[in-house]
Amino acid sequence: MFVDPQGPVIVEGPVEIVLDDGTVARSDRFSVAICTCRRSRTYPWCDTSHRRRERNCRPTEEGKR
Repeated sequence: MFVDPQGPVIVEGPVEIVLDDGTVARSDRFSVAICTCRRSRTYPWCDTSHRRRERNCRPTEEGKR
């Protein structure tokens, strides 16, 4: 298992996750990214929705010469 503080938890598969409502989500993939931010449209699997919120500052003018 690998935990990325800014993203998902990566787990070696196969994986079974029991959701709050009792539903079981299964994946037979070799490696699975599990969403920790709950922004994913494919929850409990990560779809990288967490990346959309990372940019908080404007790009600098540096480098435009």
